[in-house]
Amino acid sequence: MRILAVVGGLAIIVGIGAAIFFFGGFYSVAGTAEDPAIVRWALTQVRMASINRNAHDQPPVSINDPASVQAGANAFAAHGCTNCHGGPGVNWAKFSEGLHPDPPDLKEVVDHRSPAQLFWVVRNGINMTGMPSFALAGAKDNEIWSIVAFLKKLPGVSEADYKAWTVPPPALAAPTPSAAAPAPPAEIK
Repeated sequence: MRILAVVGGLAIIVGIGAAIFFFGGFYSVAGTAEDPAIVRWALTQVRMASINRNAHDQPPVSINDPASVQAGANAFAAHGCTNCHGGPGVNWAKFSEGLHPDPPDLKEVVDHRSPAQLFWVVRNGINMTGMPSFALAGAKDNEIWSIVAFLKKLPGVSEADYKAWTVPPPALAAPTPSAAAPAPPAEIK
């Protein structure tokens, strides 16, 4: 019984100390401050546990279809993903260096994530990381799946292929004015 009282007392002391540390402003939330290793570890564990628990959607049959991969590359570029994650031949935007935690290099991550996990992250976003929810931004599930199709192929995508897949379609040319319009027939008197 005495041991339980000691453990309970220590838990209360630790709880009070943590409350003073966090709510007293001693923990810096500045983007320039590195998180302590325990905080970084805890956030990573919580993020992965949440993704693993919630990522259950099954990819469509077309996930390996070249047209789906190309559409995904185009959507990846159009939604500004290259700003934070870069792309084949595309550098990350300078402002992404100020994000905390750093955005992952997707070429290094995608082989360790299932399509369902990638879909869940892109669709829902990740709190406190700068990763937005594409669903809330208006992307439909089929577009998100095409982005996932591209991501799964990303490590092997060449710079030339990526450029070809993300070139905006040529603008429709305005109709050229026809040669001088025929003059109205002269009036017969």
